[in-house]
Amino acid sequence: MQLVIGGAYSGKRRFVREMWEGAVWLSAYNGENLEDWSHLIQIGKTLVIEGFEIWVSNDLKENSLQMIREKYKHLFQQWSESDCQFILIMLEMGKGIVPLEEKDRKTRDIMGWLQQDAVKYSEEVYYMWHGLAKRMK
Repeated sequence: MQLVIGGAYSGKRRFVREMWEGAVWLSAYNGENLEDWSHLIQIGKTLVIEGFEIWVSNDLKENSLQMIREKYKHLFQQWSESDCQFILIMLEMGKGIVPLEEKDRKTRDIMGWLQQDAVKYSEEVYYMWHGLAKRMK
């Protein structure tokens, strides 16, 4: 499993498209559900998963922070042990202004914890900044 993290419009998608051509994509930005990942994996193909902040925000409507974190840790572990290659794209939300709305603050907090968990399970981690990728792990 690889992780690509960076701020909004930092070049994450472009970087992933160039590094892993022909990958299959699962995107919350296209209204897709995270639960569909198991239907998209194909032997020898790479699955790119993006839009975690949207899925997490939706999860917060019905689940505690701890339940959400456990759910994603379980997924990260599954993906890291899989024979298929998984590329996670995550939005860096920890820099900048702290959101005023409690829901938005919770999303930001849980995303920071999930990103730390994703780093733990990832073989490689890239940080994107202004279109430049730096391998961190």
